[in-house]
Amino acid sequence: MRKTTNWTSTILIALGSLLILFPLYMTISIALKNPEEMAVSIFSLPTGLHFENFRNAIEATNFFNALKNSVVITVISVVFILLTNSMVAYAIARNMKDKFFKVLYFYFISAMFIPFQIIMLPVVKVTTDLHMNNIVGLIILYVVYGLAFNIFVYVGYIRSIPYELEEAATMDGASTWGTYWKIIFPLLAPISATIGILSCLSTWNDFMLPLILLGDQNSYTLPLVQYVFQGQFGTDFNLAFASYLLALTPMVIVYLFAQKWIIGGITQGAIKS
Repeated sequence: MRKTTNWTSTILIALGSLLILFPLYMTISIALKNPEEMAVSIFSLPTGLHFENFRNAIEATNFFNALKNSVVITVISVVFILLTNSMVAYAIARNMKDKFFKVLYFYFISAMFIPFQIIMLPVVKVTTDLHMNNIVGLIILYVVYGLAFNIFVYVGYIRSIPYELEEAATMDGASTWGTYWKIIFPLLAPISATIGILSCLSTWNDFMLPLILLGDQNSYTLPLVQYVFQGQFGTDFNLAFASYLLALTPMVIVYLFAQKWIIGGITQGAIKS
């Protein structure tokens, strides 16, 4: 039997692809133009490839220093998020019958409904008073801010893991700590892959928290140094868009190399019984 084409889905997919590809085209096109070409037409293809925009953007933003800061902050934050958040979730998930842990669980979940703008000024005040307005303080805040959503996800996943596995490990002489590292943590790999990539993207792309927290320009991250192109009387769009491409390239490379594990983790998490 011959299959018919679902034109509605095909058209919607095509439109969705255009919505994604058009901004990417504009970013690459503007990054490779000069101001004169921009004045003629913003939508046209560049008549010449002005790669000097990338060199000038690297110099203007101190790109490699900002790249180092972003990599350090993102990698350390994600590692601590996966380790600490999963441990907290494990303690809560296995003690949900206890009233204290149930209250603690809903206390953490309630943080998901508090907008960042409400706590922004108190965070600045407290971190400044504690001399934590630096990279270390920023990493700690990323680990804490991810706690609410990550615990919500981890607890639901851990409760689907048969408790008999832990009982068998206990009978073999394993401690609670040993059971977690040898039994539970490896089984969390699918959901950890999902949380890891979401945390990585949100940490790498975050602009607001570094803006209000970091006072030293040598500590600026890649999203934050893009602000250098915003002048009082205008914006150098060619250099700005070249810098945007440089800033997003590392995450594209990470995704290209890690997509197998990312997709596999999401798929395994979806079919977890």
